[in-house]
Amino acid sequence: MGEGEELGQLERAVLALERRGVVSPGVKERVIREELGLVPVRYYQLLNALLDDPRALAHDPVTVNRLRRVRDARRAER
Repeated sequence: MGEGEELGQLERAVLALERRGVVSPGVKERVIREELGLVPVRYYQLLNALLDDPRALAHDPVTVNRLRRVRDARRAER
């Protein structure tokens, strides 16, 4: 993921899904598989990488900052 490039379609779709805020984990896993064609593990790997990608922050700052706060809070609990 180089800086100067735009996010790809899959990366934008991952952020869009997070922006939607799916109701339950089971529903979210089904949506990940059906809409994105990914296994949940790969989805979360991509999502985590996106949270550290400046292009993702520029594309959707509200969603990325919200998810960063959630991730940081979970790390602090450990």
